[in-house]
Amino acid sequence: MKLLADIGGTNARFALQSGDGFDDIEVLACADYPTLGDAMQAYLAKAAARGLAADSVRHAAIAIANPVEDDRVSMTNHHWSFSIEALRRQQGLETLLVVNDFAALAMSLPHLAAEGRERIGGGIDLPNRPIGLIGPGTGLGVSGVIPAAGRWFALAGEGGHVSFAPSTREEVAILETLWSEYGHVSAERLLSGMGMELIHWALTGKRLDAPSITGAAIDGSDADCVKTVETFCSILGSVAGNVALTLGATGGMYIGGGIVPRLGKMFTESSFRARFEDKGRLSPYLARIPTYLITEQYPALRGVSAMLSDHIAALQ
Repeated sequence: MKLLADIGGTNARFALQSGDGFDDIEVLACADYPTLGDAMQAYLAKAAARGLAADSVRHAAIAIANPVEDDRVSMTNHHWSFSIEALRRQQGLETLLVVNDFAALAMSLPHLAAEGRERIGGGIDLPNRPIGLIGPGTGLGVSGVIPAAGRWFALAGEGGHVSFAPSTREEVAILETLWSEYGHVSAERLLSGMGMELIHWALTGKRLDAPSITGAAIDGSDADCVKTVETFCSILGSVAGNVALTLGATGGMYIGGGIVPRLGKMFTESSFRARFEDKGRLSPYLARIPTYLITEQYPALRGVSAMLSDHIAALQ
């Protein structure tokens, strides 16, 4: 029995795995637990109460919304901070693998079933080519997977923090407004839950929370909110195109994260794809790259499971 987790800035998704599938999945609110260890223990206790052999867990893997460079992990978008080795000992584990969450999500992409993704626009499917990934949520995740020697290798980076580059005069005005507030303006500053709020503020001068903005945009009750979401989708298209160019992601560009799937037709009918392709002389290159919205509910768990299996095999 293995313990798997996908930890974001807002929610922690846990699962147990004894074979190919997941035996138990539960989503816990990060804010409800002082530490990651407390959340892990709470999940395992609940799983045991449901009759699962949670006490047999000896190997675990955690995908977390943060850089993972050494033993100490301090989350960017939440207050949890921990030592990987200390957490392993505290939980009584033989193996504890901690990886970047978008590297884990990227590792799932070559294995997504057709029903686990929705195609956005045109493009040509090419197997065994680099695949790109971008996902707005609490923050902005960026990653990809590269094929080599019959295997896939995930990239763990912090591409969400690259400097935002406007593509229209209106976006220049948004950038100037945010410059005065923050100095450096990253892509994440706009392509996240907080980013949705900042775009709305820069366009209207009004403060409104992200759920209210998307809700009013989807039901069409507020023109300013509709404009905000349209701008968000356009900027996402430009940044996704930048990632695809940087990685040479001719195997496809995928959109994950918690925000876009909630937008429904507002996203699929937006200018996302047009802005993705709008790269001057390289527009024909981008037009050949397919873009997909990830619709599978827990893809990062599939990816981190594959990474844990590879890690255990390498230790033997």
